[in-house]
Amino acid sequence: MTMFPTSSLLACSYSPLCPRRVCTPCLTSPSSILFLRGSGSAALAMLASMLSHGRAPPQAIMSVERDLHMATGDGENSYAINSIFQRKTVMETWPELHKAVREALKSLSTIGIGTGSTTTMVAADLGCSSGPNTLLVVSEVMNTIGAHVVQEEPADNYGSRAVMEVQFFLNDLPGNDFNLVFRSLDQHQHQQRRLQGHGLMAAVEEKQAAVPCYIAGLPGSMYTRILPCQSVHLFHSSHCLIWRSKIPEDLSNGTHVNADNIYIGKTTPKVVVDLFQEQFEKDFELFLSLRHKELVSGGSMVLTFAGRKPEEMPMQGGVARVWEVLSQALEYLVHKGRVENKKLSSFNMPYYAPSLDEVTQLIKQNDLFDIEDTRLFESNWDAYDDSDGDVVLNCSGSAENIAKIIRAGIEPLIMNHFGEDIIEELFMVYASILAKNLEKGKAMCPVIVVMLKKSEL
Repeated sequence: MTMFPTSSLLACSYSPLCPRRVCTPCLTSPSSILFLRGSGSAALAMLASMLSHGRAPPQAIMSVERDLHMATGDGENSYAINSIFQRKTVMETWPELHKAVREALKSLSTIGIGTGSTTTMVAADLGCSSGPNTLLVVSEVMNTIGAHVVQEEPADNYGSRAVMEVQFFLNDLPGNDFNLVFRSLDQHQHQQRRLQGHGLMAAVEEKQAAVPCYIAGLPGSMYTRILPCQSVHLFHSSHCLIWRSKIPEDLSNGTHVNADNIYIGKTTPKVVVDLFQEQFEKDFELFLSLRHKELVSGGSMVLTFAGRKPEEMPMQGGVARVWEVLSQALEYLVHKGRVENKKLSSFNMPYYAPSLDEVTQLIKQNDLFDIEDTRLFESNWDAYDDSDGDVVLNCSGSAENIAKIIRAGIEPLIMNHFGEDIIEELFMVYASILAKNLEKGKAMCPVIVVMLKKSEL
């Protein structure tokens, strides 16, 4: 991880710029809840009527805000330990992040050299999760700001520079392991103090200004307002916009079923594919509208998420591939009697991997942001495999690596719906099926990155 001076990173539990939190409304629609009132026979009659008309019973109610979070802690199966895939992809987007930081700095008011005035830049990482990746983004932003101050704001005759401070919000859903985030921050500061004691930070300090950074946790859904109007200069979000605010209502209430798929698979009915797409469109348009209100004039965003190549349909590509294998692993446990079939048929991922064309089209239709950059690159789901070519040299080992990444991201959702007792067996089966699948070639994940600037309306 890139370092920056200890004095420039201060943790706090409160910030004057942090709005007073209000209760975030539950993202589960009331229409997805079925109340069976009256006698037991009446309730059964209603259920029988639903089934006779081809409707499945509604699935166990999933609250995305409550149930969606990465595996907590820093143990063997945690996200903190198994997030190297996300780490490599976010580092691939440094060029866009550097450009966005520089654009955000331009949106700050001009400050006088040596006057003692202070300018505050506000940044937020949406879906920060926990573990080493969280502070990786903070470090890179601070390094870019520090280098900018040295290059663009030279010291006066008394060695003084314009005073700048940074308020950095780390946002995620309330179930995120914020305790680990701040423990990691404390460890990071301790390590930097140790490096400074050995004089190893001198080279960094010569090239960068020590810009104070105040960090605050900010729980809440990115599909709600989370910060005051026109208060933010830079938003960053990596691998979060693939998660939906809720399961499409006609899936959660049983109007349509997705066969034995947990996402969009080869046997997914077209009407279900349309439901996933429509939910993405609603969520993404809402996200853009909310962030536009919170950004200052000229503010920037860098958004990164798993997606699809332009020529791929929703049931094709590297994202659908890994979820289809998980569906097959769950189906195997159904055949073994370890999972009830109705449990599988009622489980759907609050997820959608769009194509780059879908993303850019929605941004243009929304007309709130100017597209500064777009890019699509591919990253191996097995982040430990850096070999050339498409052939997987060790299918079993690669499958185990991918299984750990997928488990770290979805384990809480699986446990909430299917129970804890199947977890170990499920991902053993998953790795076994995936190893056979990898004989066809590497599992590559298309990654979309877009840099946006708030439009001047």
